[in-house]
Amino acid sequence: MSTPEFIREVRAAGAGHRLLLLPGVTAVVFDDGGRVLLGRRADTGRWSVVGGIAEPGEQPAATAVREVYEETAVRCVPERVVLVQMLEPVTYANGDVCQYQDITFRCRATGGEARPADGELLEVAWFAPDALPPLEPFALHRIRRSLAGEPTWFEAPDPA
Repeated sequence: MSTPEFIREVRAAGAGHRLLLLPGVTAVVFDDGGRVLLGRRADTGRWSVVGGIAEPGEQPAATAVREVYEETAVRCVPERVVLVQMLEPVTYANGDVCQYQDITFRCRATGGEARPADGELLEVAWFAPDALPPLEPFALHRIRRSLAGEPTWFEAPDPA
């Protein structure tokens, strides 16, 4: 996962490794058969949902569409917001500290052949919700919220 250029510029301009608050987006994509799209991450080796950082001026729904296509070659349309949540700060190996405000969208696949498309994922596959591989709590929580009928606008941090 590469650091976006605008973040490198902010850090070089004096932010250094200090905490940056960043707009994050997660896309939980379902196909017409009700299966969910997952990717096995190159950085952790774990299966997860697709997500990323919004570019300056980019609308969150557009970020979801872009990230899904860039990472999986699947086209999708956002159907609804599922969850809005401030995540716990993350400290990366290089010392950079970030905190993401995540907006999770339930999306519907509209085309494309699922495959690793940009090097961030080792594998991409569709899974039935009752036959998911082992997932990090972050991903499982978002899939469950996407299957529920109503969005969650305010919520405590993810369960550990």
